[in-house]
Amino acid sequence: MTAPKRSLLAYRAAARRPQLYLARTLQHAASSLQVAPGNKERRQSKIFYSADEAVADIKSGSTILSGGFGLCGVADTLIGAISRRPDVSGLTAASNNAGLGEKGLGKLIHTGQLSKVVCSYIGTNKHFESQYLAGKVSIELCPQGTLAERIRAAGAGIPAFFTPTGYGTAVESGELPVKYTEDGSGAIEVHGKRKEVREFSGRNYIMEEALHGDFAIIRVWKADEYGNCIFRYTQHNFSGAMARSARVTIVEADEIVPAGSLDPQHVHLPGIYVDRVVKSNAPKEIEFRTTSPAPSSASGESKDLQKDEDTVRRERIAKRAAKELKDGFYVNLGIGMPMLAPSFVPKGVKVHLQSENGILGFGPYPIEPMVDAGGHIDVAMLGAFQVSQAGDLANFMIPRKMVKGMGGAMDLVSNPEGTKVIILMEHVAKGGKHKILKTCDLPLTGVRCVSQIITDLCVFDIDRHSGTMTLTELAPGVTEEEVRSKTGADYTVSPHLKVMDS
Repeated sequence: MTAPKRSLLAYRAAARRPQLYLARTLQHAASSLQVAPGNKERRQSKIFYSADEAVADIKSGSTILSGGFGLCGVADTLIGAISRRPDVSGLTAASNNAGLGEKGLGKLIHTGQLSKVVCSYIGTNKHFESQYLAGKVSIELCPQGTLAERIRAAGAGIPAFFTPTGYGTAVESGELPVKYTEDGSGAIEVHGKRKEVREFSGRNYIMEEALHGDFAIIRVWKADEYGNCIFRYTQHNFSGAMARSARVTIVEADEIVPAGSLDPQHVHLPGIYVDRVVKSNAPKEIEFRTTSPAPSSASGESKDLQKDEDTVRRERIAKRAAKELKDGFYVNLGIGMPMLAPSFVPKGVKVHLQSENGILGFGPYPIEPMVDAGGHIDVAMLGAFQVSQAGDLANFMIPRKMVKGMGGAMDLVSNPEGTKVIILMEHVAKGGKHKILKTCDLPLTGVRCVSQIITDLCVFDIDRHSGTMTLTELAPGVTEEEVRSKTGADYTVSPHLKVMDS
């Protein structure tokens, strides 16, 4: 009984002096993490003078949580240091995506150090995609919001949670291939894991498990010597959650400042979650640099660019889609054609545009001097490979041929009762292959989630509950017979069929 009595006395003493007890506890916890590799002395600062020293204890087989969205907020200095460790292999990385070419995590794919990536999006990383299809690397595709919550849950001590995202898709059934064989046959070596399904309040949910990391590598704008950090703009993305969910968190900072320099109210990531800080020396990367033409010195207006037939067709779709945006709406725009829609929002209509990583208030593309490398949605506009007459959506992969990843699309379409999902796409694929079908034959992004399809030929409204589709508008010069011949689904024609605005 002696030990418990001493513990009780310690608690009573702590209760009398809570601030002192807490301060000593935190001081001990922080100091115990401030040991540099190979250095037996405890460090008074978390600053490491080289990235190579900071990653020296990363071992083969480790799981690394890597912050970033696209190429924004990626810890390129630390990734570069890991790439200089050829003795380290078999790494698993969890990140929104895996960089572009040899940038970001793409560098570790090129060096062959990554054996598995847990991500939501592959996008235009052709090398990563080819390595996956060739069986050289494993990929666990995970919806973007689910990925963020899996990481956050790990830091909160929550082993698993339920989400509606992915229900009724290959994410639930485990049919998404994790790894193909390397013999070129396209056979699946490792299948996904089937998820448990439960019903809550009449709605189905799937269970997802927390995602822990051995190391987290993140990039911040400012950090002090105690590890307190401030992010800048989209640097934040997944990084705050990752820092809280890894055994060791390593930060690279654009600027390192003395302790006491940061206003505590502005700190996004408290130092208690950070173990090591290094100075970032990698340049900031922009995935796709798109700017507006500089204003003409004579007229003050941008020069008009001659539009080809493809541009005219895409703008016709975007112009019609813009009519669905009502004053005060919060709108998420998918990559590609949907991003043209804001250019055609009528005067006097104000909408709030949201990106996948949470920024509100987009405007037009910046002119070159302005470039800075730094569940409540009303409407989501997305592209598609296929849409069914019942509103099923497939837009993230063609098995054994092309894998883009679902990104945030699966999250956006998971609440079709609250968010109107509009698909913007060309009516047929290359070669005239149907994209609007009775049933989709590609892996689904969402089940009965699409309410409207806008193509270069027409507009369809979908009743998701009855699983029926109605032709409501025709593009100028297009006949109903042409639409019928190019549509692989059943539909009715509205008695109020009208012509789309050109």
